Amino acid sequence: MADRPMTRSEATLAITTYERPVHRRYVDPVDLVWIATAKRLGLRIRRNPAIFSATDGTGLLELGPLATLDPDDCTAQMIYHEFCHWVTNGLETVHERDWGFALDAELDWREHACLRVQAALADEFNLRNILAPTSQFRKYYDELPADAFGPMPGWHCEERVVPLAREAFARAHEGRWGAALRDVLRAHAAIRDTVAPFLPDYATDVPDDPYPSLWAADAG
Repeated sequence: MADRPMTRSEATLAITTYERPVHRRYVDPVDLVWIATAKRLGLRIRRNPAIFSATDGTGLLELGPLATLDPDDCTAQMIYHEFCHWVTNGLETVHERDWGFALDAELDWREHACLRVQAALADEFNLRNILAPTSQFRKYYDELPADAFGPMPGWHCEERVVPLAREAFARAHEGRWGAALRDVLRAHAAIRDTVAPFLPDYATDVPDDPYPSLWAADAG
C-alpha cells in the first residue's frame, strides 16, 4: 500500500518542529584571508568586548567586537595595523605585551614609524586608504606624502621615525614573514578588484547611511 499523504496539520507540525542543522559558519572572505595569515604567523585572533586591540605576548591578539567599531573599521585593517606594529617594533616583540608599548605612557614615536610602514606596504597594492588606521593616529597617516618616507615638518621625533620606518619596511619583505604579508595584501587587492565593477550599482542596506563603501576608497 502506498504511503498516505500528510495532512495539513501533520505537515505544519513537521515544519514547525524541524531544527535545521548548521554545519558551516559564513566568514567574510577578507576576514578569512587576514585571520588565516595571522595563524600562519603564529597569532590567534579572539574577540574581547572589553578592549579595542591588545596582545598578551603568547601569540594571542584580541580585537574588539565589530559591532563596537567605527563604520570604516574592519578586521583586516585592525590585523594589518598590528602586523605593522610587530614588524616595526621588532619581530621578537611578539613575546612582549602589546609589542613592547607601555600602555600608560605618552605617545611612543614608534607609532608614527608604524604608520609609515603601513602606508608604504599598502601602496605596493594601491590599498593605502582601504587599509588606513581609524584611530586618532589617522591625522598623521592622512598627512603622509605620496612617498611614505618623505619629510613631515613639525611632527615630533621624525629624525628617529623615518630611519626606523625604512628599516621595518625592508624587514617586512624578508623571509616567511614577508611572503605571508605579500600574499595577504595581494589577496586583499584581488578582492578589491573583483568588487570594483559592482560599486556603481551598490546601494546600502543601512537606513539613512551617509557613507559610501570603503571599497571605493582606492578603486580605479
